[in-house]
Amino acid sequence: MLSRLAESLFWLGRYIERADDTARMVDTYVHRMVEDPRNDERATCQSLLAILGVEVPPSAARLEPTLQSVVFDQENPNSIAGSLNAAYDNARRSRDVISSEVWVALNATRLELPAREGEARAKGPATYLAYVRERCALLAGVADATMSHDEGWHYLVLGRTLERIDMVARLLRGRVVNERVAPDWVAFLRAAGAMEAFMRSGFDVHDSTGVAGFLLLDRSFPRSALFGLLRADECLVEITPGGQRATAGDSARHALHRARTTLEYLTPEDVGDQLGELLTMLEITCTRVTDAVTDRYFRHDDPVAWNWEGAL
Repeated sequence: MLSRLAESLFWLGRYIERADDTARMVDTYVHRMVEDPRNDERATCQSLLAILGVEVPPSAARLEPTLQSVVFDQENPNSIAGSLNAAYDNARRSRDVISSEVWVALNATRLELPAREGEARAKGPATYLAYVRERCALLAGVADATMSHDEGWHYLVLGRTLERIDMVARLLRGRVVNERVAPDWVAFLRAAGAMEAFMRSGFDVHDSTGVAGFLLLDRSFPRSALFGLLRADECLVEITPGGQRATAGDSARHALHRARTTLEYLTPEDVGDQLGELLTMLEITCTRVTDAVTDRYFRHDDPVAWNWEGAL
């Protein structure tokens, strides 16, 4: 597969997942501000912005500027609208390898966003955020159902999985560091898309250690960190030339294996004492794997410079 197509598919998966996860987080934090009249709006907005890696002056940490920055700003690739626009650009570049159903669904989503934004500004962001979550779920399902599960599909899933691991780590860090203004654990689980799965796990919903342990260590829940590390490694095996299974010389798989080994030997009780270090490790792992995959598979050759006529 051409490196430019592989790179487009990788980032297509990441941007769709980024829009989905951001919509879940924003919806939860907005509900927190609306439902609790005693809630500190500025502190809550600062907490949300910190999770998403957005730096703003304290005076801008208000609901309307926050929504503009992380939801509606089409020029910001980390906002919801910006992520979906970036996903569209990558889908357009990889039009030959994605299915027509994926293309139509993504294009329809992008074209509908301005109308949804107008409604959200008039009535509140809830319907906009629900629409984004539904469309991102549709896009993921259509891609899985209508694309051949070949090399290109594995690049897309790899991008989606790395973004999901990073977002879970960010969400947990925001809940632990800014507990005073963070949503309660029930709302937090809804933001992670884990409410029903967690309730069936047998843990107490008010047990912070159990919640963190579930989101990090559960092997069967598709949004847990360990599940994501296993899936990302499977994708790297499939895209490695010749199906090489050994990790020798593969820095991306080295990083995944180190993180996976750390998590596999932990219990939920262990997580509480090491949570900060574990979240930092996951964030660093995602960065290292992305850099390693980019360097190995997406490296672009330097352009060839023309020599002046007559030059030796």
